[in-house]
Amino acid sequence: MVEYPEIDRYSSLDSVMHRFDPRAKLIAFLILIFSIVLLQDLKLAFIGLLGAILFLIASKLPLRFVLQHIKWVCFFIVPFILIMPFSVHGTGIFHFHGLTLTYEGLEYGILVAVRALAAVIIVLPMIATTRFDITIKALGELKMPNMLVQMFMFTYRYIFVFVIEFQRTWRAMVARGFQMKTNLYALRTIGKALGTFFIRSYERGDRVYQALRARGYTVKPKTLVEFKMRASDYVWTVVIIGFAVSLHVVPFVEVT
Repeated sequence: MVEYPEIDRYSSLDSVMHRFDPRAKLIAFLILIFSIVLLQDLKLAFIGLLGAILFLIASKLPLRFVLQHIKWVCFFIVPFILIMPFSVHGTGIFHFHGLTLTYEGLEYGILVAVRALAAVIIVLPMIATTRFDITIKALGELKMPNMLVQMFMFTYRYIFVFVIEFQRTWRAMVARGFQMKTNLYALRTIGKALGTFFIRSYERGDRVYQALRARGYTVKPKTLVEFKMRASDYVWTVVIIGFAVSLHVVPFVEVT
């Protein structure tokens, strides 16, 4: 059985998002993400969140996989809901030890949280429904600067190697009796371990570079996949971009 990296685990499923042309998928969903994060109306943000959930359902990604990736984002979202109500001036709802919770602050905190959550949800059907090497090739087809494409590719390829290397170093330290404490000895030990880790990373990077040169690497990603737009790809592109545009056009029409 083939072992896929974490983000590619469900890239072999069959859904409309998996069959969506990677180039069109990247363009359409990136436009939708920018559209949602620029919203200033809470109701429209909730509509954007609902749309993001519908696209996620269409991707058929397992709920456990989705929650596993979303839960970490929630740790960054929750502080906005807790802090913003006390930071934005406006109509006070109640007072607490000299702090005033305002309606405007609460609304803005929820707005930021909803926009962030919607954006993260959209990233999953955009990235997790296509193998990462194919996504990299799609970025190259979209004329993204080759330097950025290479950075994405090598970062994704070797970040897991570095994590395993750090875990191995940490286990070796613990096996030798190291305990994480807030004292000078612990800080000095961690500093030495990080220094060793960076040296090993540099040496590994140099070996990889030399190996690539020896194999005639052309700095252009190659896969056996050939992209071809179908009628369904055009339909989904129009639907997603149309939804993104409507979030900004509809309120303008109502005002005028």
